Amino acid sequence: MSQLSASTGAIAVFGGTFNPIHFGHLRSAMELLESLELDQLRFMPAKEPPHRERPEVSAEHRAAMVEMAIAGEPRFLCDKRELDRQGPSYTVDSLVELRAEFGEQRGLCLVMGCDALLGLPGWHRWDELLDLAHLVIMARPGWHLPSQGPLAALLHEHAGSVEDLSRHPAGKVITQTLRLQDISATNIRALLQLGLSARYLLPESVLAYIAERGLYAKQE
Repeated sequence: MSQLSASTGAIAVFGGTFNPIHFGHLRSAMELLESLELDQLRFMPAKEPPHRERPEVSAEHRAAMVEMAIAGEPRFLCDKRELDRQGPSYTVDSLVELRAEFGEQRGLCLVMGCDALLGLPGWHRWDELLDLAHLVIMARPGWHLPSQGPLAALLHEHAGSVEDLSRHPAGKVITQTLRLQDISATNIRALLQLGLSARYLLPESVLAYIAERGLYAKQE
């Protein structure tokens, strides 16, 4: 596991299935790393995502692809704690563990897209997330944040700025507008299942890993 610097900059957690990880994930993560002045961003592959079907490719394969994709960027880390946990991969459990590891004063951020935000009230113990971390919402062109209801109230009450990451360990919602990355894991899987090339959508090392193991194989 990589060592953090002596800085007290914030740490971000970017969860997902990463099935497979691609340049959209990686470019978004780099933009967040720089715009939020993070010390570290942790990719956290979910073993059993609670709100979608379990991926057909194992968590071990997905984590291995993440590690290949981020090799060479010391501020990126693949955090595999959810692979060792039985049952659904609840984000709140991982944040509890991370908060215990980093202490009460270190800034901790949970990164999510607008689509995940809209489903937040259905998350396990979702009302505890802001006690443990900030929420960083990746806003993209065409998305609109909720204007009414419990999520709108949450966004208004806890609205924060990048500066809050160094002032508070948790409790703020920060929206970051990122460049549009029109790449999706769903489309990559579809290409591979049709026997078509997914080159230039994800790192060559990940493509080689997929080919060597026959992942997302062409359908007969």
